[in-house]
Amino acid sequence: MTKPRLLVSIQTAAALILIALCFIVADALREKVVGVGDRAPSFTVVTDDGRQVSTKDFGGKVLVLNFWATWCPPCIDELPSLEAMAKQLSPKGVVVLGVSVDRNAAAYERFRRQTRISFLTARDPEARISASYGTFKYPETYVIDSRGRVRQKHIGPR
Repeated sequence: MTKPRLLVSIQTAAALILIALCFIVADALREKVVGVGDRAPSFTVVTDDGRQVSTKDFGGKVLVLNFWATWCPPCIDELPSLEAMAKQLSPKGVVVLGVSVDRNAAAYERFRRQTRISFLTARDPEARISASYGTFKYPETYVIDSRGRVRQKHIGPR
């Protein structure tokens, strides 16, 4: 094989490898977004009161799962309505769980002390739980029925 043909062969092989890698990376990065009717992804988290809870702990109850952050103004605006919802619906067996994606533990704790949120809250600084739901815009809320199915999904404050 002559040098020009060898060079063309190497370039072609490199281009094919690059294209294959692009497809592999694109598939890996594809969002796995949870929608209405889907089974809610399972998770375990330590709540701010020190309890470890998982999705199985909410079996038989409706779970309102809210992803939020202290640095997100719409999230802060939504907190009073979540607080009111929790007070109104907890006697009916509905659990409101706010999962913060704050990385800064000190800022999160300071915010919690100032606002005195009474519903169940937890911090997931690596955003693993929200990522399992495909959440990347905050706030985002899922209403999960007693059988673990997503019945409603809201992006933005309510």
